[in-house]
Amino acid sequence: MKYQHQWYEGREIDLPVGKVVCVGRNYAAHALELNNPIPDTPILFIKPSTALVPLEESLSLPSQWGEVHYETELAILVGEPLSGAGPEQAVAAITGIGLALDLTLRDLQSELKSKGHPWERAKAFDGACPLSRFVPVAELGALDKLHFTLSINGEPRQSGDSGQMLTPIAALLAHASESFTLLPGDVVLTGTPAGVGVLQARDQLQLDLQSRARFSTRVMPS
Repeated sequence: MKYQHQWYEGREIDLPVGKVVCVGRNYAAHALELNNPIPDTPILFIKPSTALVPLEESLSLPSQWGEVHYETELAILVGEPLSGAGPEQAVAAITGIGLALDLTLRDLQSELKSKGHPWERAKAFDGACPLSRFVPVAELGALDKLHFTLSINGEPRQSGDSGQMLTPIAALLAHASESFTLLPGDVVLTGTPAGVGVLQARDQLQLDLQSRARFSTRVMPS
């Protein structure tokens, strides 16, 4: 199924599908679980629009390249252009908030990092960003108090809170806009909490955003 931005109740959002700007190591506990240093400034990378797939469709994993890890993240839908923006302008440009899986080919990423190469092949492949429907930002409360969880096969795996981010949402969007103009329909992923791990065939995933929106998906048999 082709990806199209949608509201939680199912209506399409009248915005084009653009790029996805992602941040690495925005939760200290996640950086530590992978033995990575905590960065002084946000580590940014991009997934193209071809990486986007609907979260609630079954996930097809490119396991021929090794283990595929899940990383659950808040996803911010941008509704207004941002370029060199300040935090207040960035907040005003947020249209909706959802959840995403930043799928990662961990073995390949480790190999690329060891050679000093970019991460794109491990992070930006087709289908690397399953993305949920969006909830209007006004319905979710303060941006620094957003809570989300992931369970797999009924077992809690990840629990994140935007108040734990090293770079908060408003500052992250403003920082990203200094390097990349954010256009209406672009999405910003805000980093993953601790608890990342390997996806297996037939896994059943349950994601919850602020007890306001719940999403389900599964991994297709290999």
